Amino acid sequence: MRSWTDTLRFAFQPVVNLMTGGVAALEILARPESGDVLAEARRDPELDGLLAVSALRAAVRRETLLPLHVNVFAGTLADLGGLQPLHDAVREAGRLPWEVTLDVCPPYTHVPRRALLDAVAVLRRQGFRIAADGVGDGDAPLRLLTDLAPELVKLDASLLARPAAVRAMRVLCEESGALLAVEGVETEAQCAVARAAGAQLAQGELFAPPARLPTVDVYVPPGSPGLVPPRSGPSVRQFVRPAALLPATASAGRVRALLTGSPDVSGVLLVDRDGVPVRSVHRSRFLLSMSGRYGHALYADRPAAKLGDPPRTVGVDATAWEVLDVVAVGGPNRTSDDVAVVDARGRCVGVVRLADLVRALAESRVEEAAGLNPLTRLPGSDAITAEVDRRIAAGRALALSWLDVDRFKQVNDGAGFAAGDELIRAVGRALLQAAAGETRVGHIGGDDFLVLTDPDGLDPLAASVLDVPWSAGGRPVTLSLATVLCAPGSVPDHRRAAACLAPLKKAAKALRGASWVLGRADAPGHEIRRGTDRTTAPAG
Repeated sequence: MRSWTDTLRFAFQPVVNLMTGGVAALEILARPESGDVLAEARRDPELDGLLAVSALRAAVRRETLLPLHVNVFAGTLADLGGLQPLHDAVREAGRLPWEVTLDVCPPYTHVPRRALLDAVAVLRRQGFRIAADGVGDGDAPLRLLTDLAPELVKLDASLLARPAAVRAMRVLCEESGALLAVEGVETEAQCAVARAAGAQLAQGELFAPPARLPTVDVYVPPGSPGLVPPRSGPSVRQFVRPAALLPATASAGRVRALLTGSPDVSGVLLVDRDGVPVRSVHRSRFLLSMSGRYGHALYADRPAAKLGDPPRTVGVDATAWEVLDVVAVGGPNRTSDDVAVVDARGRCVGVVRLADLVRALAESRVEEAAGLNPLTRLPGSDAITAEVDRRIAAGRALALSWLDVDRFKQVNDGAGFAAGDELIRAVGRALLQAAAGETRVGHIGGDDFLVLTDPDGLDPLAASVLDVPWSAGGRPVTLSLATVLCAPGSVPDHRRAAACLAPLKKAAKALRGASWVLGRADAPGHEIRRGTDRTTAPAG
């Protein structure tokens, strides 16, 4: 009698890094030739556990060095309290648990929450990484998702029709230290939406379909990277590549075999039993030592650590600029070395390459320069509105202000355009000097400025520009300021915030002298903070 294993095959689908265009991992998918073993596994935890072990062994037989994703139902983990057979199979195969991510799949309904969380805690202690699969198309409660604290959240591509929801999930992932992936991407338009919403990883037929053999030959459409936190530089998470890991006790001969059999591997990290890097072996320097006279005889059976260097590491929350600082400190002979990226426990989650960082930072500088106003060197409206959307998606209160010079055309006509330009530059400098914390200042053209800040920062900002005696060519000048306060949930995006700001701008321009009008997106009317009504005759 044939067993279910006789009709079961496995396929491999790449998980693609949208920043580097490389393959970050391989997901192993069960493909039964007949019957529905997955439906049976959903009902039978023991069978599901055996499927996970079989998937891992199928990958090991293909001798892939890439990190692996193995699927398991949430109910299986809760019922079994973990997956000890899978942990044993990983060790037997010579792989390391932290190279394996368990994609916890729905349904979650009726799964005992405490039992699931306890099982995940066991898996983490064993070294496995956790991904929450099927988010957006499954039944994962938000509270459970935050309690699981996965290293990766996988969204269903159907959510790409609601970019705001994807951006909100990106913000949640940033807060919890997780990466965001989108599954089922089939078109370049979907890929563009995923990038714009901030997803770092993706899977789908667009990049590569599931195949019987592991592949790193994927198609990634060209395009701009996703949203990154302003002023901090791109996150190192966007550049992480799979690391070639071997135990700290590995011999030089074993390292040589790995490098000669994998030409794309630029180096090997030797890690201790907890996955913490202890030595870094650079490909070229190592092979040069081994290829020298008597090199193989001298080193082959000796620990590879003797031919390695101290590892250079950065945390998963580092920025690309911080990585460059680490590279600069390491000395000129190690500029081509990979930098290990480690989690809060010091375990290696991958590596970053200097070439990826330099290319991305150069591109970001070009894009940033293209968006700067040539007069003030301040960013335009796109940068400010993108940040408005990011804060709205994060559920943060914000204050969006518009500032301009009263009767600026008359200023230019009377004092000359050179004096007008100098006035605009001076106003821009004053705004920048007053911009504390996460305040963003933009120059959207002419005499118009946009300022985004927290509500608590409004008063000092207003004072910095309204309490100053401005002039152009010896002529006194006044400014008008309009601000809309947006409480969490009061506006869906920057377009609605701008629509709420428009009547406040008109109201500020109707006032005499330096003026400031303050309104709220969720309430009618406005408050006059500075200025007097032009229809009111001055006293005396």
